[in-house]
Amino acid sequence: MEIGVVGKPNVGKSTFFSASTLAKAEIASYPFTTIEANRGVAYVRAECPCKGMEGDCSPKHSKCVDGIRYIPVELIDVAGLVPDAHQGKGLGNKFLDDLSAADALIHIVDASGATDLEGNPGNVGDNDPMDEVQFLRDEIALWIRDIIKRDWNKMTRHVDLEGLKVEKALAERLSGLKVNEYDVHAALRHLDLDEKTAKWSDEDLLTLSRSIRKVSKPIMIVANKADIAPAENIEALNGLEDPVIPASGEYELALRKATDAGLIAYNPGEDGFEILKTEELSTAQLHALERIAAFLKEGGTTGVQNVIEQVVFEFLDRIVVYPVEDEHKYTDKDGNVLPDAFLMPRGSTAKDLAFKVHTEIGEHFIRAINARTQRIMGGDHELEDGDIVKIVAHV
Repeated sequence: MEIGVVGKPNVGKSTFFSASTLAKAEIASYPFTTIEANRGVAYVRAECPCKGMEGDCSPKHSKCVDGIRYIPVELIDVAGLVPDAHQGKGLGNKFLDDLSAADALIHIVDASGATDLEGNPGNVGDNDPMDEVQFLRDEIALWIRDIIKRDWNKMTRHVDLEGLKVEKALAERLSGLKVNEYDVHAALRHLDLDEKTAKWSDEDLLTLSRSIRKVSKPIMIVANKADIAPAENIEALNGLEDPVIPASGEYELALRKATDAGLIAYNPGEDGFEILKTEELSTAQLHALERIAAFLKEGGTTGVQNVIEQVVFEFLDRIVVYPVEDEHKYTDKDGNVLPDAFLMPRGSTAKDLAFKVHTEIGEHFIRAINARTQRIMGGDHELEDGDIVKIVAHV
């Protein structure tokens, strides 16, 4: 799973990315600070089955803190997008290519209105953040349309004259964007397009592209810099069709760095923190923490962790499943308790999990066992959130 962090230059994308992952990304107040895409690992939280068990779990690829499992997801922070990016303006071509594999997009918007559409800094309230939302939607739709239009006449002949399904033709054309036939079918379902694809106009293709984007690359809008944003800007953004979460990437980054330095105790997504070493903090740092504490008291969180989790669990509708080799002790062959936590699409079956563990195990699947109930599950048994599963395979 890959989640793209997008937005125009200088809105706090790299700060949000660094706050989410603690990966190093160049941060500065000028356009196109990010040239090469930054990749890092963020975490989503789920209640770990070890809660209430005797002893601790021993995760291999995630971590568990007080019975809360932190499960990794990949984030990619791409170069800033400006108007006409689909035509190559700015770093547009690179930006869009870097987004090809993303399953969902987090759109970082400067809710303070302190940067223009080109990413040039100004004063709070100088610009309307609503403009950022519209132009990014437009650029991605235009990018998809331009891909569809390549050899368009040839494709329409295959569809209209040779009977090729339009869903299949478009899915093949857009396969590099992780668009499949189901996505295209869902996008076409509510559109009133001519039966003959050769009659589809540029505007029809743009409408289709917007619909495909909604299905295949849903967007979560982050009203960033909410700590300094005018209230009316946040209110306006909250009225949008796409979900909006107010956030302060800068505050989250400060909290995570202070935690990493051992100065405070803070778990991402929580509504407060504890200062551990007051004597090592300067007056300026203490005042900064006071401002952050006030922000948390008013909003509940910095918003950063909430964004990641809503994208994974709501947009992408993932559940958490724990594969084990010993269904009685919940361990792998090395004795690690609850070693893995997999994020699976809701509706996944036991056999889907087997393929996720290893292709060979999926190909030689025999049955699965629900470790909680000790009941046998067939290959088409639909998994539930929090299931602990042993896969039996002939390998």
